Amino acid sequence: MSPLIGAALYFILWWVCFFITLPIGVRNLDEAGVTEGKGLERGAPVAPNLLHKGLWAGGGAVVLWVILLLVLNTTFYSR
Repeated sequence: MSPLIGAALYFILWWVCFFITLPIGVRNLDEAGVTEGKGLERGAPVAPNLLHKGLWAGGGAVVLWVILLLVLNTTFYSR
């Protein structure tokens, strides 16, 4: 696998893992009991923790990328 294709696969896997982790542990303003503030969207998240979710997505993408790399190398290069 070329480095460019490997980087592209990691990029795609990171975004997939990031979108999977986005709804985990998120509470909106109604669930958190926030009643003050005019013009706030009631469904907006209170603390989305995007940095932590990005790091978790990076770890998940590494695991999936290594598994994909092993499968592709054993499938195509075992001849």
